[in-house]
Amino acid sequence: MQFSFTFKSSPFKTLIAFHKIIKSFEDMALSEVDFRATYAKALLEEINKYPALISGIENAAELPSYEPIIKVLLADLFPIALTRNEIKAITIPFYVYTFNHTERLEHILQAAGDQYDFNFRDVTADSYYILNCCMIISQYYGVKVDAMDTPLFLDIPDKDNIMHHYRVLFNADFMDIIPTEQAVPLSPEDITELIDNFSDIALWKSKFPEQSWILKGFSIMTLFDATTENAVSSFKSNLLRADDDKAVQLEEIQDIFRSIYKINDLRIGLTSFEKVKEEFNLRIVEKQLYSHLLYDSTIAECEEMLCSETLESLLTREELLVVPDIDQLPTVDPKKTFFINKLKQQKVKSFIFAPLIQDNKVLGILEMSSTRVRALNSVNANKLNFILPFIKDKVAKAFSEIENQIEAIIQKEYTSIHPSVKWRFQEEAIHYLNDRAFGKDYTLQEIVFEHVYPLYGQIDVQGSSESRNQTIKQDLVNQATDLIALFIAINQQHSLPLFEQKVFDLQRNLDTLDHSLSTDTEQVILDHFNLDVHPILDNFRKNNKNSAVVAAIDAYFDRVNPAIGGFYEARQDYDNSITLINKKLVTVLDEKQTEAQDYFPHYYERYKTDGIEHNMYIGASIAPDKNFDLYYLKNLRLWQLQVMCEMEAQFRVLQPTLPHQLEVTSLILVFATPISIRFKMDEKQFDIDGSYNVRYEIAKKRIDKAKIKGSTERITQKGKLVIVYSHAYEETEYLGYINLLQHKGLLDADIEKFEVEDLQGLIGLKALRVGFTVQHKR
Repeated sequence: MQFSFTFKSSPFKTLIAFHKIIKSFEDMALSEVDFRATYAKALLEEINKYPALISGIENAAELPSYEPIIKVLLADLFPIALTRNEIKAITIPFYVYTFNHTERLEHILQAAGDQYDFNFRDVTADSYYILNCCMIISQYYGVKVDAMDTPLFLDIPDKDNIMHHYRVLFNADFMDIIPTEQAVPLSPEDITELIDNFSDIALWKSKFPEQSWILKGFSIMTLFDATTENAVSSFKSNLLRADDDKAVQLEEIQDIFRSIYKINDLRIGLTSFEKVKEEFNLRIVEKQLYSHLLYDSTIAECEEMLCSETLESLLTREELLVVPDIDQLPTVDPKKTFFINKLKQQKVKSFIFAPLIQDNKVLGILEMSSTRVRALNSVNANKLNFILPFIKDKVAKAFSEIENQIEAIIQKEYTSIHPSVKWRFQEEAIHYLNDRAFGKDYTLQEIVFEHVYPLYGQIDVQGSSESRNQTIKQDLVNQATDLIALFIAINQQHSLPLFEQKVFDLQRNLDTLDHSLSTDTEQVILDHFNLDVHPILDNFRKNNKNSAVVAAIDAYFDRVNPAIGGFYEARQDYDNSITLINKKLVTVLDEKQTEAQDYFPHYYERYKTDGIEHNMYIGASIAPDKNFDLYYLKNLRLWQLQVMCEMEAQFRVLQPTLPHQLEVTSLILVFATPISIRFKMDEKQFDIDGSYNVRYEIAKKRIDKAKIKGSTERITQKGKLVIVYSHAYEETEYLGYINLLQHKGLLDADIEKFEVEDLQGLIGLKALRVGFTVQHKR
């Protein structure tokens, strides 16, 4: 067969020849050094038996017969002392046929397997042709072409299928480039035109027709293992790439890590860190990310996952956690035991956890694991020094992009800065822009509103947690009951012991549901349905299409919500009821709030939970262009009471139409002492300013669950409004408001007065409780 190049099309006709190195031996034979001359003469005498070594070998099939003499001829270029270290072979540049391998190259190719073919990375048929032409321009015409300096790489897998990357260098000292009669002579203008049109393959082929030149001689190909450097470069490129297929990108990154560490089962994970709640979580940065720490969950408190010593080491001192052998870890600490068991469930034997901290902000933890003991250790952990900076930049950028997206949604869907205080933000922005226009540095000042009076109220769904659990239980009971009926019907037609077993198991599920619903009961039962029961039903209806039970099975699956793998009927009624309640209450509150702003501008915000909470702050600092007086505060307090009555009334109208019957309780917290609120730039919201004022925040969070002092009765009750206060003058003020609303028929005549139980940080609170009128409820 004729010699073939990497691609079929080439400007060269190839002759493997050794005339140049033979010429060097002819010169050596004339040497005055006797032993060298004697050696050269003896070798030349042997070489003369093979004239094709000088004239050139055109047929590749002939090469094996010349192998012994070629090895002797090239002995000085391939010294035995270096054969186990150097990665070398004889070839022609960009040529697929290689021979006379060093021992190390031979081992590399054997490990790659018979399926491996030499293919230069990123070399196409066109670029291959042009590179050959550039070699002619460079060596025959003596014009340097930068394309010849382009690095070439071979990617060769080892026996564990870990990819190694080799830089390829060619020594062309033993080659001649000879034009044939078909060769097109090139002028300097032709060469300039070619260099200016590097990608024009038609132009190159017109100047260098196929096989119009002879490539005679041989080249020494030397490979250098550049796996780590190449992998780091590929890693950086991968991180910079905007790839829609994140799963593919993550898989490529994991393969790069495997190349760097030479560990074929290396697994990469990333767990992000939420500072506010001190939680590990899988943020929506990359939903495909794997997390060793979380494994079977998406969020967990840091102190639940790791002991304080480990957290301190990782997140404060920024130290790597390197464990070469997980079985050698101490298991005295329960948290360590929990953590170790979680990793063992993932078959982890050695691992490295690296904190990702940038600009003193904890981003998360990079995780690497292997199923082999000591595959990861304190020595190869140092390789992370090359990679971590790029990962930190990527993760920080990803987090920033997500936060910006969230902020954009908030800006679009909600009012992040209430109109009553927007003037202050505009004022600060003007200062910043003016100073910047004059080349001055300006630091944005903190925005604080001092001496404002807070008002807080809430309408809360009573017993929401219990109601939610009850609906979950109801759906599970209904689903288990339907499944029992299905398996009884199936067993009547096709009696099998397995079907009786399923009925028994499902009945045990029902027995479990007779008791209170624990945190994991729902998931355990749903897993049983989805993993153990549903496959049997699926198989039955596929193999018994004419059975009367199939229609019932189809009807059952129609009721199964694919998102949870279970019935979502009672729970959907509950969720829809919460949504309807919140929507109705928010509509009333927002509409009435617009009117209240006309009395005197004040800051207002509300939150949807299982019910509605609202905060208001009023004072001179919020509207400095107006004259504030305490009667505006009293007016807003009375307005708040009336709106609470209106929201209760609207709820009573809505209640009969709710798919799931719920009750609500109403509460107002009175805080007569003015406070300060500060806009936190990092959180983009107002918060209470000052340690004394924190008492108000504590009261808001704890008061709705409080009981009457000396009693087990909650202070909140359905159909009644509770007003919590501290001072006698507040009681007098609010009794006046209550009397007015009683006169208007909004509140009942009976008023309860009692003390509130002592709470942590809150002592001496009192309360008024009064019912909404029956007529008003109707």
